[in-house]
Amino acid sequence: MSVPVRRVLVALGAAGLIAACSRSGDDAAPPRPPRPSTFYVEDGAIHDPSGRTIIMRGVNLAGAHKQKPYLSDFQPADYARIRTDWGMNAVRFLVTWAAVEPTRGEYDEAYLAALDERIGWAHDAGLLVVLDMHQDLFGEGFNGDGAPRWTCDDARYAAFAPRTPWFFGYLDENLGACFDGLWTDGDLRGHLVEAWRRVALKLARHDNVIGFDPLNEPFWGTYPILSFEADRLAPFYMEVTRAVRAAAPSWLLFAEPSSSRNLGFGSSFPKLPVDGVVYAPHAYDNAAESGSGFDPSHRDAMIQKVADMRSEGDAMGAALFLGEYGGSADLPGIAAYMSAMFDAAGAAAASSTYWAYDKDSGYAILNKDGTEKKELVDALTRPYPERVAGRLVSYGFDANTRTATIMWETDASVDAPTEIVVPARVYPAGVVVECGGCAVEEIPGLVRLRSVPEGSPATVTIRAR
Repeated sequence: MSVPVRRVLVALGAAGLIAACSRSGDDAAPPRPPRPSTFYVEDGAIHDPSGRTIIMRGVNLAGAHKQKPYLSDFQPADYARIRTDWGMNAVRFLVTWAAVEPTRGEYDEAYLAALDERIGWAHDAGLLVVLDMHQDLFGEGFNGDGAPRWTCDDARYAAFAPRTPWFFGYLDENLGACFDGLWTDGDLRGHLVEAWRRVALKLARHDNVIGFDPLNEPFWGTYPILSFEADRLAPFYMEVTRAVRAAAPSWLLFAEPSSSRNLGFGSSFPKLPVDGVVYAPHAYDNAAESGSGFDPSHRDAMIQKVADMRSEGDAMGAALFLGEYGGSADLPGIAAYMSAMFDAAGAAAASSTYWAYDKDSGYAILNKDGTEKKELVDALTRPYPERVAGRLVSYGFDANTRTATIMWETDASVDAPTEIVVPARVYPAGVVVECGGCAVEEIPGLVRLRSVPEGSPATVTIRAR
């Protein structure tokens, strides 16, 4: 909720208290204050300016951005493919500090211009964008990505011993020392904040940029794990937020928990003293991450994991966005894995972006020649509620019967229609909508619903024609 809206609420509340002394309890309640004119967070959900709940479903773009030249060879047709072929509406777009500030105090304007161009491609394709300042293993000095080499002592890089699997590198004391430096050195941290400010200045003109993720999978270094989020991470997020919102006031803050959340530690992230917060954890099955594929018996555990993340987000007063989930199409159980993740997100009324839109083996959504990994893409292409005129309760899909079920509490104050994505890949002959007599408009890949009967909650079912 924006500051102006809060002021209106306070003013209305004060007026109501005064008026209550001189009117009966039967009088009408004060009118609802005006909605923000940009995306906002309210009641645990992201809303568009019309008041509709938004669900973002998309991909990370792209792992190829981690290394020089920090951009992929993907072109406008790739962005369009995400939307038109698969029905997705969002990308989590990878940016790296090393790309923005390769030399201390020098910012790469050519890179920022290339970002600007690509965000324009996303806009033209109808994609919302969450900007992610990515890192793995701190930065380039440790053969990772993120921070430029100048941010830590070369002696730390030289003493680092790579490990298998790669993420065990976080256990190295030299890498931990570099993170400690980031969290404790205000001047160094100020450079990362300034990098973010420069990105925001360049991209603020794009109305499809919905928000920013200050740092991917932030690592605690040697600081106590359970105190890290409150003591170090939350203050850093506020530094970035002040800098970003000076240039782009409407951008939402996509707040990742500590990377310890990936290890199974529950997050204790405090409620941040700003509006427009989206809780943005990652959700992977730990056994599948070990390279053994997905065991379908883990489905309920994944649904519970995301339910716990929903509770953590609720405690923050935040919406829920699963910034990463994914699996290898080369291993057993990929369809069951992706179906479980869709079910988990739907039960929690959460948004999500798959890792990742790349051309490679492993988690990449495309083969090296750019063709789809069909089993994976089939499992990811699903009907879902893109914009809902009310409070979304849940959404789900039965792949066997191709039946989608969406439940929400209707809001008569929202004039815009509910919009549900119905990909032609799933419904080549169109759909039949059961909504208790509502008005249905069907266009390619989408149905719009108006006058949905109220319910507790209202339920809409979509089937293949």
